[in-house]
This record gives sequence, structure tokens and C-alpha cells, in this order.
Amino acid sequence: MNMADMFGKLTEFQKKVDEVKRQLNELEVEAEAGGGMVRVTANGNREITSIKLDRDIVDPNDIEMLEDLITAGINQAIKKAEEAAQDKMADVTKGMLPGGFDLGNLGMK
Repeated sequence: MNMADMFGKLTEFQKKVDEVKRQLNELEVEAEAGGGMVRVTANGNREITSIKLDRDIVDPNDIEMLEDLITAGINQAIKKAEEAAQDKMADVTKGMLPGGFDLGNLGMK
């Protein structure tokens, strides 16, 4: 492979990465905690976009339980967003990078 071909592949790869980043911003995942009493939505960039609470879960005498359920919902939503981002990036890098090349070190995993 000559330098021009390699540069062309890198340019193509960068365009695909940029497109995936745009798609990840539009992607939404939802996670639940407490049997659906707490619902957390995140985008593919691992940003929380909404939190919905069932009215029955709001008990002023048990704020600790509510905090725990919100934390669990957020952690689950971030995990789902991370998995979705990894799947999207894997689709882009398939066949473009040498085997075993890890994009995690570049902040692209």
C-alpha cells in the first residue's frame, strides 16, 4: 500500500468516525430501575437526556431509596449507551484497521 492509498483510507475512516459521532448523538437508550419506577434516557455519547420518576416512588421519608434507584438507573443507562457506541464504532472500523488495534486508547471505543 502506498502513502496516497493509506491517506485515502485514513480520510475515509475519519469521515465514517464523524458520521458515527453524529449518529451517537441522536441515538437514545433507556434503562429502568425499581421495576420501571425510575426511567433514565441517555444518548450514544453517554449523556443523560432525561430522568422520569413514578409518583409512587417519591417518599419524603425515604429519600435514600430514591437516590439509590436514580443512581442505578443512570449507571444502567450509561452502560447501555457505552455498549451501543462500541457496536457502532465496531461497524465503522471493521476491515479498516489491523487486527487487534484498540481504539480505546484514542478515546474512540
